[in-house]
Amino acid sequence: MTFGQKLKKLRSENNLTQEQLADMIFVTRSAVSKWETDSGYPGIDSFKAISGLFGVSIDELISDDDIENKKLLDEKKARKFYFAAMAFLCLSATFALLAYFLKNRYLSAVGVCGIIGYAVFALLSKPGYRRLRERKNTAAYVVSRCAIFIIISAVAIYTLIAA
Repeated sequence: MTFGQKLKKLRSENNLTQEQLADMIFVTRSAVSKWETDSGYPGIDSFKAISGLFGVSIDELISDDDIENKKLLDEKKARKFYFAAMAFLCLSATFALLAYFLKNRYLSAVGVCGIIGYAVFALLSKPGYRRLRERKNTAAYVVSRCAIFIIISAVAIYTLIAA
């Protein structure tokens, strides 16, 4: 049984609506709905509140299926961040080249903004559970992303100055 199914069962057994439960644990009704459909998971404070409200342990609320589902959601989100980072990288390189050949500073400025977008999305493109599990490799991951950021930034700044 998933966390969402357990939460819905506990809520129904206690004759509570999603709105009432949300008010009791200080979240929105849509958050409770999202949890019950296994589209998301509560934060630790909400887990504690749910646990205390229904008199069950947090371990009882979470099953192995829930952990696996959470990993799949993390992977899916990380994949989206990865594709966004690659799109920003391609756009930045394109605008940097256009700025260089067309001698246009505005295109270069857009390229620099794209680099910032790349840096943000690149750092978010590794799922959270992997970052925690692979702490030794996290430094190498961040350094590699920063190196790419510095190289592309240098090219964009050069084209901005040269244009």
